[in-house]
Amino acid sequence: MNRRKFLGSALGGAAAAAFLPFGRALAQPARPMVFASWGGALTEMQKAIFMDPASTALGQPIETVSPLSYAKIKAMVEAGAVEWDLTDIGGHFAVNGGREGLLEKLDFSVIDVSRLDKHWYSDYGVYAHCGAMVMAWNTDMIGQEGPKSWKDFWDVKNLPGKRSLYNRMWMNYEAALLADGVAPEEIYPATDEKVKLMFAKLTELKPHIPVWWTPSTAAQPPQLVSSGELALATSWSGRVIEMQKEKAPIAYTLDQALAVGDVLAIPKGSPYRDHAMKVINYVISEEVQLRLLDYGIYGPVLSSASDKADADTRKILVTASENASKVFYPSDTESAKYMEKYEEEWNNFMLK
Repeated sequence: MNRRKFLGSALGGAAAAAFLPFGRALAQPARPMVFASWGGALTEMQKAIFMDPASTALGQPIETVSPLSYAKIKAMVEAGAVEWDLTDIGGHFAVNGGREGLLEKLDFSVIDVSRLDKHWYSDYGVYAHCGAMVMAWNTDMIGQEGPKSWKDFWDVKNLPGKRSLYNRMWMNYEAALLADGVAPEEIYPATDEKVKLMFAKLTELKPHIPVWWTPSTAAQPPQLVSSGELALATSWSGRVIEMQKEKAPIAYTLDQALAVGDVLAIPKGSPYRDHAMKVINYVISEEVQLRLLDYGIYGPVLSSASDKADADTRKILVTASENASKVFYPSDTESAKYMEKYEEEWNNFMLK
């Protein structure tokens, strides 16, 4: 199924869901159930693959809105006026939001996580799809064979050229320690000594980093790599894949890639709490996860779905059996801790 065909069928499903029996509509809150996401291609994909079909399958229309804001979630919950019933958040907010009482605790008698690796769910959120923070490079400048590790990414002698990194401590902490040779099982917990090592490694590379990209400029690093303004950069894998579809001279590797994804969570006090849990359960079913394979950018969190992909598609899937062992899985719980504890030190480093 191609993307155009799928979008059409999904939108048709949404239209059908609008004609629910009148009695059932009366039993629901005055407003429809609302799913909030970040906007753009991501939200288009979530609406087409997850939310519109869920409306039909579960008999409850879902309105998809954007953009999402963590500050708005907090404000809505604290005011007791929750307008969003299901949200697409980062793993850190699932940790912090649960701790702060902003999210509903999930009921795993409703949400079947038995086939998910434990990395992909917590008490307050379940990952719906995944990709990775990867090392990307310009194939005209570097060649088809690029870095195979973060140590290689840091090696400006053998892989010369300008680089770009994310502007947050998250992901840089893990990458820098892996570049220094710290064993994956020793990355956590973050200690003063390990954080000092991270800053030393980043200081070593900093003269070669003219661009620190942000969440709002995530399209920039693969574009600059493709144009030759940068030789290498970290990037979300989906962004690189999009550039490759345009035949840009860019490649990436899943070797030591840092697994990331989007988490479904329910704001505290949602009148659709129980139904939202059914939607999460629907999204992580193998039937629905398989639809991500047709989309070809974001992969399933369910490994059984990834393993049913064709050989070419499996190459980009974090959870495919042959890739799962290559990837490093950052801890949402541990990274939430170190970002809070060392926030001032990180900000000072970025200002230097």
